[in-house]
Amino acid sequence: MEARTRKRRWLIAAAVGVAVLALGLALFKPWLLFVDVRVDEQLPTVVASPAAPSATAKPPSETPATEPAGPVQLAEGSLISHEHATTGTVRIIQQPGGKRVLTLENLDTSNGPDVHVWLSAADVVEGTAGWFTAGSAEHFDLGVIKGNQGNQVYALPDGLDLARFKSVDLWCVQFSVSFGAAQLAK
Repeated sequence: MEARTRKRRWLIAAAVGVAVLALGLALFKPWLLFVDVRVDEQLPTVVASPAAPSATAKPPSETPATEPAGPVQLAEGSLISHEHATTGTVRIIQQPGGKRVLTLENLDTSNGPDVHVWLSAADVVEGTAGWFTAGSAEHFDLGVIKGNQGNQVYALPDGLDLARFKSVDLWCVQFSVSFGAAQLAK
């Protein structure tokens, strides 16, 4: 009888162990650290300056405001590492016609569960002290990151007040931690 009880306890312990392991794997998804998702979307080419006036330009009082010949950069920043090694460039670009996009260029970070691209009102803080600053600040969520490497473009909604935001953060919603962030400069 005692052998049966012991065997039953071992089976119950094994079943609980397997359930805990499965739950841990489902929650933490550790295999994502070894899988890269590369995205290479077409990036807008920024013009150096608005279109130059022609040789037969009208006097300034008669010249209408000229719209740039192509996309114009509104802000830029370099990604720094927080919880995970992260590099790349962030740009906010205004397209002809007024539409704005945020680009992640040459992004290289770890893959992870539930990583989002945030515009954040927080300043970027380097080191471990910066891992959590964006979580307590006003932010606008652009959605789940498309991949952990390459070039990506995110549409910004019309009417979004960019003056409220100082940085871009790659934020893991599941664990409330920053993978990396970029301070925006005009």
